[in-house]
Amino acid sequence: MIVARSPVRLSMGGGGTDLPSYYQTHGGFLLAASINKYVYIMAERRFEETIRLSYSKTEIVKAVDAIEHRIFREALRFVGIHKQIELVSVADVPANCGLGTSSTFTVALLNALYEFKREYVSLRDLAEAACHIEIEVLKEPIGKQDQYASAFGGFNAYYFNPDGNVVVEPVNIREHNLMELQNNLLLFYLQKERSASSVLQEQDKKSRAGDSGVIERLHKIKEIGLHTRKILEQGKIDDFGEILHEHWLTKKGLSARVSDPFIDEAYEEARKNGAIGGKVVGAGGGGFLLFYCPHKKANLVAAMEKMGLQSMWFSFEHQGAKVVFYH
Repeated sequence: MIVARSPVRLSMGGGGTDLPSYYQTHGGFLLAASINKYVYIMAERRFEETIRLSYSKTEIVKAVDAIEHRIFREALRFVGIHKQIELVSVADVPANCGLGTSSTFTVALLNALYEFKREYVSLRDLAEAACHIEIEVLKEPIGKQDQYASAFGGFNAYYFNPDGNVVVEPVNIREHNLMELQNNLLLFYLQKERSASSVLQEQDKKSRAGDSGVIERLHKIKEIGLHTRKILEQGKIDDFGEILHEHWLTKKGLSARVSDPFIDEAYEEARKNGAIGGKVVGAGGGGFLLFYCPHKKANLVAAMEKMGLQSMWFSFEHQGAKVVFYH
């Protein structure tokens, strides 16, 4: 039996510039921090010749081509496992919540499958394999940040070069500043899922068409990401709240699907109750709201819960994809 896990991530600045439609021309940059919420994949050799999958539903099939779940199917095909395996998926957070769960699932699954075959794979190769399956095979209009953030873990800066190469650099934050940042960040679940693909598809289409409004906003978001790294490494933690607010206002202009009247209302209510800035995590439209709140956190929590949002406590995760059990 094998149990592999991979962490989900918080995008801290620069999100959206990791899409090929942008970085292939302009180069992308973002900050992402993994947190202690995981997707787990259990792999076990099956006595029967069939393949059994357990996620929100159960599949038992005789051939890989018969698998309904697209990522399970393509990952098994990519690694070269065609029979006699059982796979179970469990997650700490809901699907389509803005924390990169789909790509995290792909990374954890590939890690479990490579371990099942007793094949070593580097974190970079693991991330690139996940990108290949999601972006090239399944044609999802997404970027590379989620796969890399889940595979590498930690708090990193990611440079997306026009040739597709990704440079990973740890963000040099002093430990006490990192703890201060963690203590001042609060996550609230909006109680509704959304598909990142549906939100990003519009941005991707406009970027490929050279829409000047979208391109200029992505330039601005990249600048915000670079500035965010600078102020965090300088220890100016409270400046992050204002930058987060500026990021959110810029991000909302990318697509009408990024926000809605309820999200806007919740955001303004949070600002009245101690939050300096915030944003919807991920592409937008649902999932989690992230706020920076250095004081009166109890007021913010009470205000959000009154609106029906669910708080989720977390800490930063310093490890990435790993096998946590092998028997």
